[in-house]
Amino acid sequence: MTQPPVTHVIAGSEATGGAGVQADLRTLEEYGVYGTATLTCIVSFNPEDNWNHRFMPIDAQTIRNQAEATLADWSPASVKVGMLGTVETIQTVRDILSEAKLPNVVCDPVLICKGQESGAALDIDTALRADILPLADLITPNYFETCTLADVDSIDSLGGLEDAAKRIFDACGTAVLSKGGLSTPGDDAVDVLWDGSELVRYSRPKVPGAAVSGAGDSLATAVAAGLATGHSLHDAVESAKQFVTDGIHRAIAASTPFDVVWQSTR
Repeated sequence: MTQPPVTHVIAGSEATGGAGVQADLRTLEEYGVYGTATLTCIVSFNPEDNWNHRFMPIDAQTIRNQAEATLADWSPASVKVGMLGTVETIQTVRDILSEAKLPNVVCDPVLICKGQESGAALDIDTALRADILPLADLITPNYFETCTLADVDSIDSLGGLEDAAKRIFDACGTAVLSKGGLSTPGDDAVDVLWDGSELVRYSRPKVPGAAVSGAGDSLATAVAAGLATGHSLHDAVESAKQFVTDGIHRAIAASTPFDVVWQSTR
């Protein structure tokens, strides 16, 4: 009987399928990993409002119920934490992670979803720093999130990206993969990993064309999948970087202002 490793995703649903749990589960399948999911919120683009987000949190007890069912059924080899969206949800997920003591927790630290009240950003930032990031084994902030978590206004060089990753590590004690992406100077999209002792750059040529949805979700989940299958952190990040780059090359054109990463090679 086939017995694949299991990765538990704790994240939001994005109805069009380009991001969120939908992208996470597609990624896990490509890695041969069985995916389970605890939904934290429902995000719906609004085509009548420039495709901005409509955000609906899921109540704390329902989040606990989902995690309870999953953890009674499976012993996950890794966890991917994505969109949480409210302080109450962050605290609920903190309790789940603390009690279960799950291995290989990869957190994509989404600070705020477009469509939420801007005043929520500071509260979410503070709660993530205090309650979630110290429980993770790796966090994968994008350019904006790296600037915010490192408390800098902007980053205009690879050296600055590396320094920011170190600042975040010093603050939370967690390995950091800071994603420069298209914001990286030059022709390459460069991500920087700092694990407290070794600094590694992961570089691929930038893919020309429209912005894409789902790249950040897919990268964090691909790293979690690599860890679940027994790869080292560095090898998991290297594989994930190539996986997402390939997915951007295969991006699907949609009616949204952005294309969608396509994880499948079929």
